[in-house]
Amino acid sequence: MENVTVEAELRKETGKHALHELRRAGKVPAVLYGGTGQAVPLQVNPRQLAHVLGSGSKHRTLFQLCVQGGEETLAMIAEVQWQPVRGTLLHVDFKRVLMDRKIRVMVPVIPEGEARGIKEQGGVFEVVLREVEVECLPADLPQEFRVDVTPLMIGQHIRISDLQKQIGDRVRLLREPQAVIFHVVTLKVVEEEKPVEAAAVEAPAEPEVIKKGKVVEEGEEAAEAPAKKEPAKKEKDKEK
Repeated sequence: MENVTVEAELRKETGKHALHELRRAGKVPAVLYGGTGQAVPLQVNPRQLAHVLGSGSKHRTLFQLCVQGGEETLAMIAEVQWQPVRGTLLHVDFKRVLMDRKIRVMVPVIPEGEARGIKEQGGVFEVVLREVEVECLPADLPQEFRVDVTPLMIGQHIRISDLQKQIGDRVRLLREPQAVIFHVVTLKVVEEEKPVEAAAVEAPAEPEVIKKGKVVEEGEEAAEAPAKKEPAKKEKDKEK
């Protein structure tokens, strides 16, 4: 566990106006809670958190939090709030850590090597889980898990149960044992749909409708059908 110290001060004033003035002075409001103590409002200089927030493991870094005029305790960052547009730090939640009590933290899982199924079988390597929640004592907290994926062929995978065997029982993975972390699958080729115009051109023409009657052979003229004569009108009655 890396030896990191963060200094903070007690924050006496609360409320929106007090927080606004605190941020204008270049300080960040914070709170410390958890463990066996009560929640304590704090203020901290952002430069004190540069080492912790600048690392990729900021939510897994344990450090000594020294509060001027207050307590000194092992702590970790529980939550951070940022200003969405400017990206400035707005608020920090510190959580007390007791060495004899287990904590729950998300830890990344990193693949190492290149799966054999990619080159030898043309498969695709997929990452299903990038991190997994663990439960352990603070002294056993890992920063990351590295897993060798070189032996994987198409249809093979690494599950939570496989990782649990690798790391032992001092750290418990809080996921179902059958959950897949990495696997190699067959490359799926998706045929693009043809445009409607192209489909219409390639579609076979509809058969011509042949009118009922005599079929005309090639080179032969068809005899015109005799016109239907109207029945002759009856002669008028002779005049008497």
